[in-house]
Amino acid sequence: MSSSATAFHRIVLSRRMVLGAMAGAAASTMISAGTVQAQAAAPSNAAAQQIANHFSAVTTMQGEFVQFGPRGEQTDGKFYIERPGKLRFNYNDPSPIRVISDGRNVAIGNLKMKTWDLYPLSKTPLSLLLAQKIDLSDGSVKSVKQEPDLTTIVLGNKTIFGTSTITMMFDSKTYDLRQWTITDNQGKDTSVMVTNVKTGVQFDDRVFRVPYESIPGTPAYRD
Repeated sequence: MSSSATAFHRIVLSRRMVLGAMAGAAASTMISAGTVQAQAAAPSNAAAQQIANHFSAVTTMQGEFVQFGPRGEQTDGKFYIERPGKLRFNYNDPSPIRVISDGRNVAIGNLKMKTWDLYPLSKTPLSLLLAQKIDLSDGSVKSVKQEPDLTTIVLGNKTIFGTSTITMMFDSKTYDLRQWTITDNQGKDTSVMVTNVKTGVQFDDRVFRVPYESIPGTPAYRD
C-alpha cells in the first residue's frame, strides 16, 4: 500500500468520521449527569445512536484539522464534508496529500509524486460516516462515557474497521465533534482534532471532483 493510502486509512479510521470522516455529535439523555461508563449494550447503543443522529443531520461542514501521528509527527489542513458521500481533506504544505470522495469513490493523491490511489467508497469506513443516516445498531459500540465537557464513544467493528478501534470525543453541550483517535492493530494511535467548524455552507461541485483523468485504470484516464 502506498504512503498516501496509509495516511488515508489512518485519517479515516481515526476519522469517524466518519471524518468525517471523517469523515465528521453528542451527550445522551440516557446517561445521568457526572462521569458514567455505560455498561449495558442497550444504553451504549442508544447514546451512540443519538450522537450519530445529530452528526448525520449536519449535511455540510467545513473546518480545520490537526493530525498527530503515532511517532509524534504533526500535520494540519482543511476539510470539507457534504452528505451523502462527499469529503475533501487538503493537507497544508509541506504535506502533498489530498483525500477526495465524490460519493462513488475515494481518491488519495500525492501531488508531489503525481500519483493517485482509488477505492470504492462502499469499501471504506467513510461509507458509514458520510451516509445520509448513520446506523449503529450492528454492535459497533464498545463503550460510551459522559463527562461534564466531553462525551467519549469507542467503536469497533471488524467488518468496517478491521481490528482497529475508533475513539470519538464530542462536546457534551453542543454535540460538536472535537477529536477522534484510531488505535490500529499494533496498538498505535493517530489522533485528529477539528477546529473552526462551520455548518450549513455551500460548496462548488469542483470541491469534491475526483481527477479520474489522472488515475490509471479509469475510463477517463489520459496518459
